Parts: sequence; structure tokens; C-alpha cells
Amino acid sequence: MHVQPVPLPSGEPAAVLDGVARWITSAPLRDLITAFGGRWPGGDSPSLLGWLDAFSATHWDFRDGGERPDAREPDFLPEVAELVEAAAEALGMVGAKPPPRRDYRHVVVLGGLAHACLRRTAYAAHLLHRGTAAGEVGVLGSFRPLSPAERALPPVAGCRSEVDVLDLGVRRAFKVDEPVETDLAPDGSWSVRTYAPAEGPRIAVLAAPSSEPGVRRAHTADTQRFWAKRAGLAQGDRLLVVTAPIYVPFQHCDAVRTLGLPYGCAVDTVGVDPRLTDELPLPEPTLTAGRYLQEIRSTIRSMRLLVAALGG
Repeated sequence: MHVQPVPLPSGEPAAVLDGVARWITSAPLRDLITAFGGRWPGGDSPSLLGWLDAFSATHWDFRDGGERPDAREPDFLPEVAELVEAAAEALGMVGAKPPPRRDYRHVVVLGGLAHACLRRTAYAAHLLHRGTAAGEVGVLGSFRPLSPAERALPPVAGCRSEVDVLDLGVRRAFKVDEPVETDLAPDGSWSVRTYAPAEGPRIAVLAAPSSEPGVRRAHTADTQRFWAKRAGLAQGDRLLVVTAPIYVPFQHCDAVRTLGLPYGCAVDTVGVDPRLTDELPLPEPTLTAGRYLQEIRSTIRSMRLLVAALGG
């Protein structure tokens, strides 16, 4: 089953609103709503996003308040799973596309689970070594402790946190040894390690503080805002965000909200091409209909925050 790709919102505020409206009213998303027993309500983007948030909480939230790796896996009929996977492809969550440009002021690599940290740093190095130009690279993570399953991966032996794995990934992929600068918060809530490869841009590996310490760990928006202040992000800068394909829509919308609009920057977001990092001895994550639905819900929630930030 093939459906027409739905572009993600980007650009100036008016274009962002148009892009959100196009994504949330697209045929693939409407088909999913129908398949799960919903009746399309219509309405403007803010009201429709509120309805979609509530609908997806009922039908597509398998995390039950936990982390992504702990989400339960629903059992769908084959035709439903096929519909979900086709919708996910059309909504920009399947496969990797090359960056739309060759030159960026910043390349921003987002953290994640241990295997994702290694893949994303390796892919960023691949892009830079093969012609993507960047003034600086920011590698964004947190002090989230690794799970027992993550610590059991042989390539990350000795790492204790997400940022430890990102740092390891940078040293391996960019062939650097020691940071040229290290900055650590007095209370240990954040850290920045800066590397200077013999060729190519400087690389900053950041562990961001949570904006709600004691309540939760730093999330994607926290890491992006922390990096933007440290990097001196400026109007007109072009950013390339590197993540996993399944997370491209929601993390792109987060980046537009936290970086693109406040700073007047253009944001492109790409997913790792696993064919170009297959030398890493890591298990491939299993992408299921349940996981795709969970991240469609994440995108809906991210778009809701984006529209709210624009006063909608």
C-alpha cells in the first residue's frame, strides 16, 4: 500500500500553521482515525489537535506513563497493522532521506537509547565526512541512567548514562580522544564537553538540566533550549537535526517550536539511514504498528504545543 507523503510544517509562523493543518487533516491520519472507530470532528487546528490528543490517549498510548522501551505491544489484525505502517510511511516516520541542503550553521544530534546514541553520532559523522558542511555540531543528551538492557550492550561497556554513550559515540565516530574544554555545573545538573577534530567543526556534547528538576529528567525541548543558549543560536542560522526516522515528525516539531520560531532559524530534520551505520554491532530496534501509533501520538502532542506557542 502506497500513499502520498505528507510534508512536515516549517518556515515562518503562517507557514507552520498551514503545515500543521495539512498534516493533521491528511488522508493517512483520517484513515487511522476511522480504523480505530473515530468520527472525524472537523474544526480549526487548536480544537482538532485537542480532539486528536484525547483520541490518541485512548487508542494509541501504550506507554502508560512509562518510558518508550517499557511500552506494551498491542496485538492488531494484519490489515490494521498494514494500514498503520502505510500511514507511518506517508507521515514521514519510515526510511531515511538525505538532508535537503549541503550547508548548515549547526548540526544537532539528539540523544536517546544507547544504541540510538551510537547510530546517530555515527550518521552525523558520515554526513559531515561526505560533504554536508557545518559550522558546529551539538550532541544533546542528559544524565538519564542507562537501563540494565542498555548497559548489557558490549559497545557501551562502562557507560552509565545517556550522555556517556553520546560522548563515546563522538569519540569513535569523529576519531577524537580528549575534550579541549570541559564545563560542569557546580551542582552536577549539566555538563558540556567540547572536542576539536583535526578536520571539521568543533563538537559539543551536552547533558542538559531538567526544567522541572525533581519531577522528571530533561526532555527533548530542555536539551534543545540548553544547547541554543550555549551555542549562541542566531537569527538566520540553518539547523540540521539528526534523530531516528520514527521520531522525525515529533522531534522536528519540537525543534521548530523551541529553536526555529524563537530564534528565527530554519530547521531540517533527518533520520539515520541504518544502511550507513550497519558496521555497528548493535541490535536493530523492532518497529511495530504499536510503536508507530505511539509516535503519531507524540507528533500530535508536539504539534499542539507548537500551535499553542504561536498563540493558537
